[in-house]
Amino acid sequence: ELNWIDMSDNKAKQDGRDDSRIDSNDPSEVSYAAEQFAVSSQQIRDAIEAVGNSRDTEKEYLSKNK
Repeated sequence: ELNWIDMSDNKAKQDGRDDSRIDSNDPSEVSYAAEQFAVSSQQIRDAIEAVGNSRDTEKEYLSKNK
């Protein structure tokens, strides 16, 4: 029997397309990024507004603006 759940509906099934970006509308992604970069969730949201949602750009921005 096939399971027809779309990957976008099932967070357990990911193919890596969005691993390089932080979805500011997903609280769990913002929280994970905050833990990863040792900053607050608000700092992640502020950084996304300042430089976009690329993890690499976020990392560079936050290292200079903690």
